[in-house]
Amino acid sequence: MSTPGVGRVQLRIMQVLWDRKQATAREITAALNEDEPIAHSTVQTLLRKLEAKGVAAHKAEGRTFLFHATIKEQKVVRKATRDLLERVFDGSAAGLVAYLLKNERIEESELEEIRRLIGPKNKK
Repeated sequence: MSTPGVGRVQLRIMQVLWDRKQATAREITAALNEDEPIAHSTVQTLLRKLEAKGVAAHKAEGRTFLFHATIKEQKVVRKATRDLLERVFDGSAAGLVAYLLKNERIEESELEEIRRLIGPKNKK
């Protein structure tokens, strides 16, 4: 089964579900509103779409629905990264890394981590 893509706000909803393991639509709305305003009805609509994609599901507890992720975060991250590489960088991971190094502010600690990750692989 292929991993479905999710949009920006859908990804934010999924991040709440991954962090909390489960949440009501109201709890998700409150969490998202900490960063930027979003209508509760929009969250409900996006949750239905996430369920239709098979990446989220709910169980009823009385009259309340508890939502949870049905897919691991890493699968969604892998799909989003692959899509970005293909669409923007013609499939080139080196192109993405070069772009980030040239155009983004990267903390020294992050650069050290990058060096650590690629160092042993490039030594012959």
